Amino acid sequence: MIAATRIDESSLHYRGWRVVLACFLMAFFMFGFGLYGQGVYLAELQRAHGWPGTLVSAASTFSFLLSSVLVIFTDDLLERIGLRSLILSGLTALGASTVLLALMQTPWQLYLAYALMSVGWTGMGTVVIATVLNSWFERRRGLALSLAFNGATCGGIVLVPLLLSLTVSIGFRSAMLAATLAMMVLLLPVVVTFIGWPARMSPASDGGRTAGGAAGPGHSRRALLANAAFWTMVLPIAMALLAQMGFIIHQVTFLEPLIGRSAAGLAVTIMAAMAVVGRLSLGLFVDRLDPRLACAASMMSQAAALFVLLQSTSPTVLLACCAVYGFSIGNMITFPPLIIQREIGSTAFAAAMGLGTSISGIVSAFGPGIVGVVRSLTGNYTTAFALCVVLDLIATGIVLWRPGKSAARISAS
Repeated sequence: MIAATRIDESSLHYRGWRVVLACFLMAFFMFGFGLYGQGVYLAELQRAHGWPGTLVSAASTFSFLLSSVLVIFTDDLLERIGLRSLILSGLTALGASTVLLALMQTPWQLYLAYALMSVGWTGMGTVVIATVLNSWFERRRGLALSLAFNGATCGGIVLVPLLLSLTVSIGFRSAMLAATLAMMVLLLPVVVTFIGWPARMSPASDGGRTAGGAAGPGHSRRALLANAAFWTMVLPIAMALLAQMGFIIHQVTFLEPLIGRSAAGLAVTIMAAMAVVGRLSLGLFVDRLDPRLACAASMMSQAAALFVLLQSTSPTVLLACCAVYGFSIGNMITFPPLIIQREIGSTAFAAAMGLGTSISGIVSAFGPGIVGVVRSLTGNYTTAFALCVVLDLIATGIVLWRPGKSAARISAS
């Protein structure tokens, strides 16, 4: 049992909410530096060193793919070095990465910095956050995940404009070093003070994640690959994220000829703000919903928003479509841990999250490239975004398929 029934998870005095705060800050800095900040690095490194955009972009792709491979082994790392040590290692790697980005002089240092950033993703990314919150919450798990993952969106909304502002006033190098120092000052004491496993869990392996003879990580991963419930969660999420990444990266390029640069920028802001609203709204109700049905509804809403977007040139309609699309963007990383806990169980939770995140991360990394290739072949975005609509519809059908209970849970023996 993950949470004892006598524990009031709604109480602000429950220690789990302090863990949520720590996870929020982890997501804030990890996504702020590791995802949204990469656009800043692209521009500033080109300006400072004259490096071609393809060099920096290739380093970003390298980082995302390496992260998708490393995250598979999160379960093993939790067993061997413990939760707090893994997070502190990730924080150290992320800090070293951002410092190196500020001080680098040669291209090989860029790839080293992005490799360190991949280690940061392993120690502070969605798998670790979902795993630790899964251990603290049962009845309010969805709300806890939604609040923590909102840190990811807030990282893009707050940290990127802050980096840009500081870069203008004190330069890119000083801006990165100041932001890194702020991350260490804010996050290090929070992690040391608040992060840990619940006292009710096994004392083994830094607090332990299972209360008995759980199957080893390797066995869990092998079993997962033959598990229908796992694939009917991973495949649709991967397809939806592929379509989502494709649209997000090409959004401004699509909208700018239709509504102008400033309005296209406003569309991005609206979409990001609605992602926060969507996560908070879902968090209030998701613990009373069927996560597969809620996931299917989110995918359908994205398909509908894209379909209407392709039919209109009205600025008001286009901005409204971006708002609707943004409402469910953040929730695509909230649904997998809820489905995994309900259908696969806690014994293989970290292994399932790591393997699933790896698969969806690798697949979704091709989203921007696929949309770009289709757009180049056809001369417009109509076919490319129509493909995204089809992917969302297929994903909706797959996620609604419910394998039998006998195939859905990973045995602990």
